[in-house]
Amino acid sequence: MKIVTFNIRLDCGNDGIYNFCYRKDLILEKIGKEQPDIICFQEILPHVAVWLKENLRDYYVVGCGRDRELRDEQTAIAYRWDRLNLMRLEIYWLSETPMVPASRYPDQSICPRVCTEAVFEEMATGLVFRVANTHLDHEGPQARIRGLRQIMAHLVETEFFPQAPVILTGDMNAEPDSEEMAVMKDYPEFTNVTEGIGITYHGFHREETFCSIDYIFISDGLRCGAVEKWTDERDGITLSDHYPVCAEVYR
Repeated sequence: MKIVTFNIRLDCGNDGIYNFCYRKDLILEKIGKEQPDIICFQEILPHVAVWLKENLRDYYVVGCGRDRELRDEQTAIAYRWDRLNLMRLEIYWLSETPMVPASRYPDQSICPRVCTEAVFEEMATGLVFRVANTHLDHEGPQARIRGLRQIMAHLVETEFFPQAPVILTGDMNAEPDSEEMAVMKDYPEFTNVTEGIGITYHGFHREETFCSIDYIFISDGLRCGAVEKWTDERDGITLSDHYPVCAEVYR
C-alpha cells in the first residue's frame, strides 16, 4: 500500500501566489498519478474537506473539525473505497478529557489538537491494520510530548483488534532529535520509515526555518519499501508549504 502524510496548508487566503486555489490542480494531478491507498491530511478546513470529497472520486474522506462545533481544522484520512473497508473510526482530542470537543492541555496554544484513528481491512488480503493521523501543537513542547504519549498509550491499550499493525502519521512540529520525538524510544516496536528524509517543511521557500517535522511510523508486522517526498512544482508553486511524504508499506 502507498501511505501519504500531507499537510495541505490551511486555506485562509493569505498566501498570495501560493493560495490553495493555485495549488488545487497540481494536487489533484499528483494524487491521480500516484494513486496512494491512504492519504493522511493535516490542516484541512471544512471547505477544503468538501472540495476533497467532491474531487477525490476514488476515495472516502473521514474526519471532523477540532473546535466545539466540529469545524476548524481536521486531520482527515482519505482512503481508497475500492481497496479498503473501514471497520472503525475514532476521533479524540489531545487533552486530559479526550472525548470533550475542543479540549486541550493547559500548556499548549489556543488551538485544540486531535487524532483521527481508523481501523481498515485490506479487502484483497484480509489484512486488518490501524492508522492514526495527528498534528501536534505548534507552540508547546510539553503539550507535544503529552499529546504523543496519549496517542501511543491509546494505540497500545486498544481492545479492538489489539494485535493489528499500526501506521502513525502526522505533522509532529518537532525535529527527529527533539525531546518530543524521544517519546518514540519507549516504543521500539515502531520504526520511523521517514528517518533521514530531510527537510519536509519549507514554508513555500520564504525566509522561514526549514525543518523535518512530518513522519510515518510503522509497527512490527509491517515493512517499508520506497519512501519519497513529493517535491513537484509548477511555475514555482509547490503542492503545499510542506513536502508530502509517501511510503510503500507491506506485510
